[in-house]
Amino acid sequence: MSVLEILILAVGLSMDAFAVSICKGLAVKRIDLGKAGIVGLWFGGFQALMPMIGYFLGSRFSNAIQSIDHWVAFILLALIGANMIREAMSKDEGAGEDSGSLSFKTMLMLAVATSIDALAAGITFAFLDVNIVRAVSIIGCTTCIISMAGAKVGSVFGTKYKSKAEMTGGVMLILLGLKILLEHTGILADLMA
Repeated sequence: MSVLEILILAVGLSMDAFAVSICKGLAVKRIDLGKAGIVGLWFGGFQALMPMIGYFLGSRFSNAIQSIDHWVAFILLALIGANMIREAMSKDEGAGEDSGSLSFKTMLMLAVATSIDALAAGITFAFLDVNIVRAVSIIGCTTCIISMAGAKVGSVFGTKYKSKAEMTGGVMLILLGLKILLEHTGILADLMA
């Protein structure tokens, strides 16, 4: 996986955290750099940790399903993306996400909830040629920066962009999964020829 592909994946995965960060920014009202940093570190940290865990889980059984690994990667990314799109289209805004609390308990729950998708993406890394340290570093840093920006955006603009961010992230993940599938089946090379 190239750095650009990892960056695209990172942006897609960070959209849930971005959307929740917007809600945090809306609830806190005045977001300074310190508060935005707290939000960014929680979400970025868990977005880096979860794919690492997923990678090690996936590595345990990657040899057994190597012949269909591209299908596994495609299905997982497509399911993650479809779920993000479904959530973006849902009228339910989620209870508690707009709480202004930055307490340990609140942030831990939100960080875990927004990084479950990254766990599944990490499993796909076990089936692909990925430098896991570079990948989780890019994912964590990207999510941290995007979450900090989301907190600031939330304090300025409110929840106007929440569903659009989730929708964009979902589409990006589905397209990335499709690209992996087409590359590994040789269809992409045939199309490019």
